[in-house]
Amino acid sequence: MILEAKTLTAYYGRAEALRGISFVIERGEIVTLIGSNGAGKSTTLRCISGTKEITKGEIWFEGERIDRKRPHEVVKMGIAHILEGRRLFSTMTVQENLELGAYLQKNKNETANNLDRIFDHFPILKERRKQAAGSLSGGEQQMLATARALMTEPVLLLMDEPSLGLSPLLVLTVANIIREINQQGVSIILVEQNARMALKIATRAYVFELGNIALKGNAKDLLHNEHIRRAYLGS
Repeated sequence: MILEAKTLTAYYGRAEALRGISFVIERGEIVTLIGSNGAGKSTTLRCISGTKEITKGEIWFEGERIDRKRPHEVVKMGIAHILEGRRLFSTMTVQENLELGAYLQKNKNETANNLDRIFDHFPILKERRKQAAGSLSGGEQQMLATARALMTEPVLLLMDEPSLGLSPLLVLTVANIIREINQQGVSIILVEQNARMALKIATRAYVFELGNIALKGNAKDLLHNEHIRRAYLGS
């Protein structure tokens, strides 16, 4: 087990966003969180990364409690969070965005080595390295957001809506990138409105409804669950 959340409760004002949810992430898994907008999926990722305070509960990462830590401390422990909407520095170059991803890395040689690995994995970013991030296509921006997170050398990657606004062809590209990252040993928690894509590439899934976990199980099994098909797969 790499991460365990115990009875998480979180509020936005008086609105309860998470209602005592519990879940575990095993090392090497892709776990997807699916559900409608406002169900608590993104809030869960923010609680893990320390950008949202929990009211009750505990979060444990590799045997250490992290729900009282600040976001930069969580990053140093090996958790990277790719926020919905990519959140790039649009006027800065591709390479400058990537170098910002390594801001906690003190060893310049290690940063350079990481950059070389990123460019090997994402050759299009190497071609665009001097181009402003805001001038990239939607798919290229998602690659850059993912690559920037990988510059921190995470062991757990939190991905929030990586296929949002992308064409079907680029959604397939993003799915392949997620698989490749996972094959390199990175565990992944994936929040994704494209439930069909998410369930196809995930190991397990949790279905969120109104701040609760309504259903959980093997992702491939849930792909054929009649309730899931009607509610989230359009069939």
